[in-house]
Amino acid sequence: MRICIFGAGAIGGFIGGYLARAGIEVSVVARGRHLEAIRAHGLTVEAPDERFTVKVAASGNPADLGVQDGVLVTVKGPALPQVAGLIGPLLGPQTPVAFLTNGVPWWYFHGHGGALDGTRLPMLDPDDVIWNAVGTRTVGGIAWPASSVPEPGVIRVLSPKSRPTILGAPDGITTKGILALQEAFVAAGLPVEVETQIRDRIWEKIAFNLSAGPMCVLTETPVRATHEEDPLIAASRRVLDEAAALIKALGRDAVLDVERIVGVNMTLGHRPSILQDLMARRPMEVDGLYNVPLQLAKMTGTPMPTLEFLAALIRVKVHALSLA
Repeated sequence: MRICIFGAGAIGGFIGGYLARAGIEVSVVARGRHLEAIRAHGLTVEAPDERFTVKVAASGNPADLGVQDGVLVTVKGPALPQVAGLIGPLLGPQTPVAFLTNGVPWWYFHGHGGALDGTRLPMLDPDDVIWNAVGTRTVGGIAWPASSVPEPGVIRVLSPKSRPTILGAPDGITTKGILALQEAFVAAGLPVEVETQIRDRIWEKIAFNLSAGPMCVLTETPVRATHEEDPLIAASRRVLDEAAALIKALGRDAVLDVERIVGVNMTLGHRPSILQDLMARRPMEVDGLYNVPLQLAKMTGTPMPTLEFLAALIRVKVHALSLA
């Protein structure tokens, strides 16, 4: 099976490394010094119990890599419209394209059913450029492991097998392409689940991201530092309560274990990806993680005052640093 990782950063890089080590024909789309390092030395994955390097085809131009049996898009939300203009050469008529992105996905209302079916989210997919490029090949995805890029060509992942990657089509239909991606993960020894109600699982991760992520951005500290003060823990609980209300208003059935989330946050020394972007002065996923959830809250009449306040502070910070 030929699988291309479009955006071999923290998430895409570690997945691509494990897939390639299992003998799957992996190629990666990367850029800059990261691309140069992968070409020169291979792609290195560092986990707590092992370190390994694999050789993969790597290019900044997808046209160099040819049609694939599957594509995993792991770039950050702000880069997705650019991906739309480049991804075509990788796609055959049935090539599944799994988007392993944070926050509300651009495709959220495609195949949704009911009165909201087909509602557009132009903040995430301006002029439907992503939908027009990928269409019904779209697969939703969720990747949980905390990971980072400590140096070009090297991916560091804390717990690569602690939680499964989730794959699922927006309309809930499990296609042969999705099953083929699942088989690739299994062959690589990575936990994976196929989900027919992918939106429920997406909201579980969004809520987790909201519980500490905004405070991490504002304080520029790892997750556990945002839970060292009682008022901050209380704010985290309020955000989770607001997220639960929005989930219910949208008719979803995600389960939020607030006590477990707070407990994890108290011990997690990881800097979330949006904070990594801030520290590197890269464009940040403010829309998908904060602005669009607030847009959905207004759409459904769901008050989210705590998130609204935190997101406003973040927007001011992003604007001041010219990272929008």
